[in-house]
Amino acid sequence: MTDGLTRDAYLGGRVQLFQPQRGYRAGVDPVLLAAAVPAKAGQSVLDLGCGVGAVSLCLHARVPGLAITGVELQPAYADLARRNAAENNADMQVIEADLTALPVGLRQIQFTHVVANPPYFPGDGRRAAQDAGRETARGEETPLDTWIDVAARRLAPQGWLHMIQRADRLGDLIAAAHGRLGSLEVLPITGRQGRAAHLVILRARKGGRAPFRLHAPLVMHEGVSHPGDREHYTSEINAILRDGLPMNWPQAQS
Repeated sequence: MTDGLTRDAYLGGRVQLFQPQRGYRAGVDPVLLAAAVPAKAGQSVLDLGCGVGAVSLCLHARVPGLAITGVELQPAYADLARRNAAENNADMQVIEADLTALPVGLRQIQFTHVVANPPYFPGDGRRAAQDAGRETARGEETPLDTWIDVAARRLAPQGWLHMIQRADRLGDLIAAAHGRLGSLEVLPITGRQGRAAHLVILRARKGGRAPFRLHAPLVMHEGVSHPGDREHYTSEINAILRDGLPMNWPQAQS
C-alpha cells in the first residue's frame, strides 16, 4: 500500500488494481459484468464510468487485443485507471469527462461493446456517503435513462450493451432501453438458491429485434445459509472470479 492506495489482485492475480484505501472500491460486481460480455479480439469497448478500470481490465485479461476507451468523471479515479491500464499492459485510453458532455472526438466514434456499472442508489431520499469518491460512484446524479441513451448513441449497429444494476431498478432499465435498443436479455443474480435477486445484468443490442428473454438466476453461493468464515461460492462463480472464465449465458440473440 502506498499514498493511501492498495494494490489488489483480481481473477486469481491476473489483474492488479491500485485503488483508494478509503472511498469506492471495486468488488465482485465489475468482475461479473466483465464476464458477461461476449467480446472478441480486435473489437472495441467503451466503459462508461470506468472508475479505476476494474471492468475493462478484467475483460482485457480474458480477451486480449481489445481497443478499450474508459470515461471517468473523477480525476483521481481516471488517473488510477490509466495507471492500472499500464500495470496490466492493456490498450486502454481513459478520458476524464462527464458522460453527458463527452468530447466531440469521442462522440464521433462507435463501439462494438459498451459496458457500464452506474451508481446503484438514486440521489434523493438516502444518506450520502462521507467519502466524496464513494458518494459519486454509488449515488446517482445522472439518471439511468441518460446512461442508456449515451450508450445507445455510441454503439455501432448490432453492437452490445451490458449493464449491471440493482434488481429493483430493472423497470427503469427496460423503460430506458425502449426505442433505443432491442433484443433485451436480463440475467438476475441472487445470493442463494430460492432467494430474490439483488442484482441484474442487462444485455441489449442496437438494432436487435429478438424477443425479450428473462434467464434463470445466477446463484452466487452454495447452500441456504452462510457456513462460517470461508468462501462458499458456487463452482461457476469461482470460475468467473478466480479463473477469469466467461459467464455461461445462453447464446446471444440477434
